[in-house]
Amino acid sequence: MNMNTSLQSTATAIARTLMVVVFLLSGLSKIGSTDAIAGYMEVMGVPSLLLWPTIAFEIGSAALIVLGFHTRITAILLAGFSLVTAIVFHHQFSDQTQLIMFLKNIAMTGGFLLLACTGPGLLSIDARRSAA
Repeated sequence: MNMNTSLQSTATAIARTLMVVVFLLSGLSKIGSTDAIAGYMEVMGVPSLLLWPTIAFEIGSAALIVLGFHTRITAILLAGFSLVTAIVFHHQFSDQTQLIMFLKNIAMTGGFLLLACTGPGLLSIDARRSAA
């Protein structure tokens, strides 16, 4: 591995990790406030029975992306999740915070689509599996 390849591989691994920190922390924080989150989901028209699957998805998908395992499909799922949550939870554009959250989710959708296209890089389980 030459210097450019090593730098690119390291940068890609770091980027994957940074992209999913929000999901890991969001999933973990939901565990500590399930009643409040369930209530918020219901107010927004989302059944609260989706809370635990959401927590599992956020934490699990974050772990998969960090490890670079099933990266492309997980990135596509996270792109869809980011887009849907932007539309469902952050559609009150008269509130500047909600507009920023909407735009953040749209940017994350783009980042995950890019990750799905480019793949996880060499420092990933996916790369090791394809080399074997």
